[in-house]
Amino acid sequence: MIKAADLPETIPVFPLPGALLLPRTKLPLHIFEPRYLQMLEDTLKTPGRVIGMIQPNPGRGAGDPTPLHAIGCAGRVTQFSETEDGRYFITLCGLSRFRVRKEVEGFTPYRRCVVDWTGFDPDLGHCESDMGFDRAVLMNLLSRYLDARGLSTDWGALDEAGDELLVNSLSMLLDFAPEDKQALLEAPSLTTRRETLVTLMEFALRGGTFEEKLQ
Repeated sequence: MIKAADLPETIPVFPLPGALLLPRTKLPLHIFEPRYLQMLEDTLKTPGRVIGMIQPNPGRGAGDPTPLHAIGCAGRVTQFSETEDGRYFITLCGLSRFRVRKEVEGFTPYRRCVVDWTGFDPDLGHCESDMGFDRAVLMNLLSRYLDARGLSTDWGALDEAGDELLVNSLSMLLDFAPEDKQALLEAPSLTTRRETLVTLMEFALRGGTFEEKLQ
């Protein structure tokens, strides 16, 4: 089992609005910008192959580069394939959330941060449990949510997923606003994340200001 002490103090970060990575989940990414191609090449040379996913935070003020949220989630590159024209398709396996201490200036075309892993011990442990989880209630809400948008899903795969994987996968896949995604990321427990997820879906069904972007 990985410990916080085993994780690097400085990591490359990939600021991507609306993208969410959570511990013990997998996030597929398409890498094509030159700076992120360089980031991937450098990352693959390191023992841990760690990349931090983090959301830009325009609310913290204007600037170049765009300010970042204080909390992100790091993943390990577990799969990658290169296309004939030099692009990459990779898979990140979520390791742990982190808190940004400071950004490292210069040296690379991509952004790097000194990070703190403390306070996220459950991320490095076994799957979290949610004693109050009622799967039938969540699945019914999800069905109404998807129907309202004319969408479908692989219900068989969802039925087979464990509680943590189900909640975290829905948090990642449903197209909530970036700030809502950040709230799901920062949820201190699986129970809190599930409650936040339910609130967001219920709000959308009540006709809130949620933008219908799901394809």
